[in-house]
Amino acid sequence: MAATAEEETVRAAGCVLWRYAAGPGGEVEVALVHRPRYDDWSHPKGKLHPGEEPEDAALREVLEETGMICVLGAPLPTARYLVRGRPKEVRYWTGEAVGGRFSPNDEVDRLLWLPPGQARTQLTHAQDLPLLEAALAELVP
Repeated sequence: MAATAEEETVRAAGCVLWRYAAGPGGEVEVALVHRPRYDDWSHPKGKLHPGEEPEDAALREVLEETGMICVLGAPLPTARYLVRGRPKEVRYWTGEAVGGRFSPNDEVDRLLWLPPGQARTQLTHAQDLPLLEAALAELVP
């Protein structure tokens, strides 16, 4: 029996993780993670566990990859693309970092907190830029 499109689709979730910079009038900073397996800079994200809700997966993945506890904010556009010929769908939210501490791990070896302009140029994949822009539209008046 052939698999349906939904069964074939890899489902994932993540956040455009942000915080206010320390100091007076702290501006928004965005977290980007470096994944050594792919040698890329991206937003924290990962695959859903069976039966897991996307919101729960986004919170879990942010914690696993960045060590940060976050509060989900506005939903962002869903990213859809192919990975090794399979469709992948990643649901995103803004996520305000409210605590935690980064420790390098097998999946993510570096975390950068960057102002928006630097985050735009640091992102490796073009599909991540519209997510950043959508998040900034929600966060920066």
